[in-house]
Parts: sequence; structure tokens; C-alpha cells
Amino acid sequence: MGLLVDAIYLKYHFDFRGYAGASMRRRLKAAMARFSCETVSQLQDKVLHEPAFFPQLLDYMTVQVSEMFRDPPYFLALRNEVVPLLRTYPSLKVWVAGCSTGEEVYSLAILLREEGLLQRTLIYATDINPQALQRAEAGVYDLDRIAAFTLNHQRAGGRSSLSDYYTAAYGRAVFDKSLRQQVVFSDHSLATDSVFAEVQLVSCRNVLIYFDRALQDRALGLFRDALCRKGFLGLGSKESLRFSSSADAFSDFVRDERIYQKQVA
Repeated sequence: MGLLVDAIYLKYHFDFRGYAGASMRRRLKAAMARFSCETVSQLQDKVLHEPAFFPQLLDYMTVQVSEMFRDPPYFLALRNEVVPLLRTYPSLKVWVAGCSTGEEVYSLAILLREEGLLQRTLIYATDINPQALQRAEAGVYDLDRIAAFTLNHQRAGGRSSLSDYYTAAYGRAVFDKSLRQQVVFSDHSLATDSVFAEVQLVSCRNVLIYFDRALQDRALGLFRDALCRKGFLGLGSKESLRFSSSADAFSDFVRDERIYQKQVA
């Protein structure tokens, strides 16, 4: 597995060396079954000698599992506790790190529109998977997922109907282009890239659980450096700042929902 990860880094400059071993093994096992490879070495051979193969493997190595308004209490806490403070800024920048296929991006865009803040907000949506970013930018989701999205939106304190934000046709739901006008979709690696903007809110949920401790520390350091004074960081329900080197830079803001506020230096 180490040789495969090294080969990917040397040939394609995608750095998976700091990803948690157990999670990576599960995903590679699934890829081996999908591509009829008996060994990881066979995957490595395909990576090195078949240029069209790596984009397919990348979908297995980067977890593409999300839904709109996932964990509704998190979004409800953003709406009730964080948004009132975000209103005090004349303009806002939000970073959704590890945005996958865009469900969280559209969730935040809808929430900010309902709170009257979207027009003065720029959302950076970043991921290392170019195929996922393309799907995110398209804003098209299977219609059979919309019922769950709608229920989550209601539980997250939605002030309108989710159907106001998409058009349904041919088994798909296409989300309103106006939501994307305030979004910049961009390739960014938490393993190798640096901070690119000062932001008031970072939302990085269910990404750090796939990193080892050193890479978690690197990512949290990026978020710390990107956030303005008293800016907010939202993590996933199984993620924490507690044992990171950046822990002292933050205080709990909504403890149960893993929302933190950067301390004034």
C-alpha cells in the first residue's frame, strides 16, 4: 500500500501518504474488487501504465459520501448561533474544505440565502478530486435523494421549501444556478497546499477522520491560519480539536455540534 501511495504521489502529485491506514485499506480493497485486481501491486501497475485508470481509482480513494444538510442540528446551530455574528461583517468569505460532490456547499448557500447573507458572501468550495468538483459545480443530484435532503432542510430550520431551489426533470434535480454565482469551485489539497484567503467560516466535516494525526494537525493549522479573528470552524460529529496542536487557538462555541471560535491572539 505504501508503494502504491508513493507511486501516485510521484506520478500524479496527489498525496495520500498521511491518510489513515485502516480507511485506505478498506477503500483499496473495494477498488481491487471493482477493477478485478488480485493484489495492490496490480493496482499500482495500472496506475503507472494506464493513464485513464487513475481518475477512476481516485473516486475510491476520496470518499464521496454526503447529503444536503447532513446532521441537521449542525446547520441549525450555524443558523441560530453563528449567523447572527456573521451579520456583523460587511462581506463574508466561507471555505468548504473537502466539498466532495457539493451537497454541503449548496446547503450553506441555501442557508445563507434564507438568512439574507448570500449576496455578500463568497464561498470557496475545494476538493482534490476534479471529477467530484465537476459534479459539484453542475449541481445535479438523483431525484430519489431529494426526499432525504428535504427532511434534513426542514430539521435544520429551513425558512422555505427546498423545492424553491431546484428544478426536477428526467429523474434528476438541478439546483438553481443563482446559488452557484457566489461559489468558487477549486482544486485544493489539505496535504500539500497552503492558505489562499482569509475567511470568517471554515466548514470541514467528515474529512479529518480519514487523516492520520500529523495530517489532521496540518489541516487544522491551515484552518487556523485562514480564519480571521473570532472566525468559526465547523467539524464533523466524530472529529475534534482536542488533541491537536491548534487546540489552544480555539474555544468551544457550540460544543455538541463541534463548532469552534478562533481565539483573539
